[in-house]
Amino acid sequence: MDREQSGDTVTKAQESPSPSGHRLLVVDDNQDAADSLAMLLRLHGHEVRVAHSGQAALEATKAFNPGLIFLDIGMPGMDGFEVARRVRKTPGLEDVVLAALTGWGQQVDRRRTAEAGFDHHLVKPPDPKVVEGLRAGLKRREGQ
Repeated sequence: MDREQSGDTVTKAQESPSPSGHRLLVVDDNQDAADSLAMLLRLHGHEVRVAHSGQAALEATKAFNPGLIFLDIGMPGMDGFEVARRVRKTPGLEDVVLAALTGWGQQVDRRRTAEAGFDHHLVKPPDPKVVEGLRAGLKRREGQ
């Protein structure tokens, strides 16, 4: 099985970002959901990469150095909770903003995302205004 079939793909932005854009990573095993959010973010001038598995997310985070990661929780294999914990333990990535993307919105779910190291909890589908608000709160990272 090749990487694309296994869900381990990472796609690069198809267009150059504007100078005011940020580096953002979208992680979701649902390819349509990930691509839709990535398209919205690119329309706002951001450089976006997409990953479809937990392992691909970790690889992309290290290579791409995003300022914000939109991370699905319910992925097969390595779920979003484990990805968040690993990102938080990786030197140099402690300040990455993590936004959980999930269909789960109960108080217990929000507590679990906070305990795993997420900064924000968004219920799918995320409101575009909320997404842009998170992005607007980002500081420019070195190299961007």
